[in-house]
Amino acid sequence: MVSRRQSLKNFVGFAALTGAAVTSAQAQESCAVFTKDSQTAMTPDAALKRLQDGNARFVAGKTVNCDLVKQVRETANQQSPIAVIVGCIDSRVPPELVFDQRLGDIFAARVAGNFVNTDILGSLEFATKLVGSKLVVVLGHTECGAIKGAVDDAKLGNLTAMLANIRPSMSKLKYSGVPSSKNKELVQQLADQNAKDAADMVLRKSPVIAELVRDGKVKIVSAMHDVATGKITWFA
Repeated sequence: MVSRRQSLKNFVGFAALTGAAVTSAQAQESCAVFTKDSQTAMTPDAALKRLQDGNARFVAGKTVNCDLVKQVRETANQQSPIAVIVGCIDSRVPPELVFDQRLGDIFAARVAGNFVNTDILGSLEFATKLVGSKLVVVLGHTECGAIKGAVDDAKLGNLTAMLANIRPSMSKLKYSGVPSSKNKELVQQLADQNAKDAADMVLRKSPVIAELVRDGKVKIVSAMHDVATGKITWFA
């Protein structure tokens, strides 16, 4: 006759095995390379949920390990990313890592200050209209050097023209005195506003993507990455 203690031990062991099996299945699903069929079946909201879940794993230190060499082989002749990220070049905010995604999962357009111009818009149209990505994310981050430069109206070579893409967002902020990058609150306000304005500009400046959004085929969102915690906050 099995004792209560042994029964409990067996139950705990079974639960552990079941949990491990579920975790393994989830890992396999996360590592599966997107095909045209699986990309097509993905909704914009589901794509957003995948990125949100990925960042939660990143913050919790529970990222999924995949066979990247296998993914290299499986994406050699095709790619079907579900999302495209407009992010900053900052070394602390690599989209694939902070969203816990891998080869073939996302497009990444990176420029200091994560602003949107004609070149970026063209890249987004390629990713969405031609390749089928379902989600556009403008990802800003805290302690952004480009944002600080825009606050100070810095002048330096080609950097001057680059920062001119961010400066218009300053006109929407309320502050007193001479703006300074030493004002951390002002810097963060501009980082937030710049990300929101960039997402809005995608809709205003790209009729191609605006049509996809109206048809429910694509969603555009903006977000802020905290370089101190790794956590991403999503704007409404």
